[in-house]
Parts: sequence; structure tokens; C-alpha cells
Amino acid sequence: MNLKCVKCGVLRDRAAFICYEVMGDEYIESYFFCPDCGVYTVEVYHDHFLGPSTASVQGPVSREAGDAAVEKIRRCPKPSSKRCDCPAHREYSR
Repeated sequence: MNLKCVKCGVLRDRAAFICYEVMGDEYIESYFFCPDCGVYTVEVYHDHFLGPSTASVQGPVSREAGDAAVEKIRRCPKPSSKRCDCPAHREYSR
């Protein structure tokens, strides 16, 4: 999966993603790093339990904040499982 950098518009590969649930709603948060700009673009997909799904693109996110999020996600053994109970998932689903 790839997405355009919010600063320069170049397609970038996904660096990390995590799926989680909050009160019945499912979220998929994906981070894309642009080495040219030194920032992340974040896509958030929100599957509403009682309504239509939405997707938003956020950024630019600083390299420091993005690196911290990606490192946290990479500690998860199953980032694609919204039912994972690892520390990263517990933090995201708060």
C-alpha cells in the first residue's frame, strides 16, 4: 500500500500500520514516511459501527513523532488484529 506525501506529493510505501477498536468502531492507522521531506503522512480509516466508514489523511507529522508511533506499532506481534491485547494495542484503543 502507498500514499502520497502531504508535502511533496510523491507516492510513499507504508512504514507501519495498526488496527484497533474503540467502543465497537474499528480504526486502521497507517504511517508513510517521506525521506525527501523527513516527515510522515498518516492515513486513518474509521469503520463506524453505526454509520458509514470514513478515511482521512493527516500530516505532516514530524519525524520524531512518526518514528515513535512506528516503533510502538512494530513492538506488536499482530498489528492487523484489532483483538490483540499487547501494550501497543491497549494504548491505541484508549
